Amino acid sequence: MTTARAQWRFDAIGTRWEVQTAAVLPGDARRAASAVIERFDREWSRFRPDSVVSTLARVGGEVTVIAPADAPAMLDAYGEMSEATAGAVSPLVGKALAHRGYDADYSLVDRGPVAAIGDWRERLTWDADTLTLREPALIDVGALGKGRLVDLVAGCLSAWGGGGIVVDAGGDIAVCGVTERIGLEHPYDPTRAIGVWEVADAALCASAVNRRAWGDGLHHVLDARTGQPVRTVAATWAVAPTAMRADAVATALFFAGGEALAARWGVSWVRMATDGRVDWSPGCTAELFTATR
Repeated sequence: MTTARAQWRFDAIGTRWEVQTAAVLPGDARRAASAVIERFDREWSRFRPDSVVSTLARVGGEVTVIAPADAPAMLDAYGEMSEATAGAVSPLVGKALAHRGYDADYSLVDRGPVAAIGDWRERLTWDADTLTLREPALIDVGALGKGRLVDLVAGCLSAWGGGGIVVDAGGDIAVCGVTERIGLEHPYDPTRAIGVWEVADAALCASAVNRRAWGDGLHHVLDARTGQPVRTVAATWAVAPTAMRADAVATALFFAGGEALAARWGVSWVRMATDGRVDWSPGCTAELFTATR
């Protein structure tokens, strides 16, 4: 951040956060942002036993709970992602991830592929007041949840963000009131970038197979229909008005149909295949250090 003079760094939800502001954030601002993160984690983390989604996974039969505040926004978006990708993206992919070793204990022990529950919209319903799960399943909002939380933290801190604010949660970045030039990290060599993207009053989110990866070819982007990790895409980047949508598109681009979702939402993107080829959306303003498309 060009004008930043203060940084607040901390760890939360399993990643490193950095908040840049023109002036040092007061204690009230930090406590408010921490409370937002704690509330979101308590509701949506499948890695803590006392969360809403962990409780739902343990309860047998049909169960209805008070809907977390972010349920409609996130699950509505999941509906569009799932439709665009023919079911490859699902909020009920948690059990499949856990079975491959990305579980609450971080066992990292692969027990083989398990497809997520099909027809998830028949089993998971929601509105502004209630969230109903008609059979035990493990909800995982990893496809867009971190982006959603970045938006919430940026919104919370906006009252103290005079002179601009940048919220970076492990590469999912919201930029407000300033302009940032952000490097696009090479997925196979973190010392290199494949390009630079200038972002102003928007969010840039990325997803890559070298992040949250374990075992032989195992990483966090699973095809919900098969329980298998994606093998053809190495990394994606997306810029959108909100971090939630940028995060969602960065995930959807690992599957056929992701480009159509990005076009419908007006999201720009860059994608790198595992063979090194790079493609991007029409009108993308990223400065790429490659001529391959």
